[in-house]
Amino acid sequence: MRSFLQSKEWADFQRAIGRPVFHYDKDGTSAYIVRHDLPFRKNYLYIPHGPEIKVDEMAEGIRNELSQFVSYLKNLAREQKSFYIKMEPLDDKVPELMHQFGFKKSKKELQPKRTVVLDLTKSEEDLLAAMHYKTRYNIKVAEKHSLKFIAGKNLDAFWKLLKQTAKKNNFFTHTREYYEKLCNIPGLPAETIFIGHDDVPITGAVWLAYGDTAYYLHGAMDRSPEYKPMMAPYALHWGMIKYLKAQGIQKYDFWGIDAQRYPGVTRFKLGWGGHEVEYPGSFDLPISNFWYYAYKLINKFR
Repeated sequence: MRSFLQSKEWADFQRAIGRPVFHYDKDGTSAYIVRHDLPFRKNYLYIPHGPEIKVDEMAEGIRNELSQFVSYLKNLAREQKSFYIKMEPLDDKVPELMHQFGFKKSKKELQPKRTVVLDLTKSEEDLLAAMHYKTRYNIKVAEKHSLKFIAGKNLDAFWKLLKQTAKKNNFFTHTREYYEKLCNIPGLPAETIFIGHDDVPITGAVWLAYGDTAYYLHGAMDRSPEYKPMMAPYALHWGMIKYLKAQGIQKYDFWGIDAQRYPGVTRFKLGWGGHEVEYPGSFDLPISNFWYYAYKLINKFR
């Protein structure tokens, strides 16, 4: 089980946006490790959706092989002056194996712990039947407004919508350069999609494909009052589903739900009738206890 976050292509993208990346691949354990820099010349090492541990490939015993991996991580952290290491594995057995080496559960998660994955091998009729009735209804409402589904790479339109969304909801975005590079990762198909009204994009998204799965990564929309009744987000995702099916993609990952923090978004994503997936979460290994607990304290009061 591997996601795009543990692919060579994603590692190259991380390097392209200025983050040092390191690779460990030995005796059944593999991981791309990304250095995330913080203010005051501090940093931590991060293993997104990893490491991947294959117990059956460990010829010299599980504990011995994992001990070598942890020693590598600790030495790398000291070389990079990192004060802790964070991992967010996909496999439940990984934190169980790594607990003996000091990794502890963390409340601060960088990737979504839960998500919704839609099976695109089903027919359109079966997909519609599995949806919440309100989702089906809103798709029909959107169809009455003659909205147009637009696929391709149009970063100007997406950036314009994203800035409007960020201003309205008071959050920070990545830089425009980040999205430019994201949509042009060699070996990882990624592009923007839009719903247009009278040839004007009113909602958009960035998606990325890896293996048999497409991931909905970033969304933005024009929240002008005249567009609200059109149900454009429903047209966007229904159009996306049909678009991906035509390309032979088998799964659509809505990329994250959290009923407590984002109840509205979570209800929206669950309404499509997909399968809920839960990952183990986030686990930290402090290298400098002083800076690690100081950092946790600072984040607690943010």
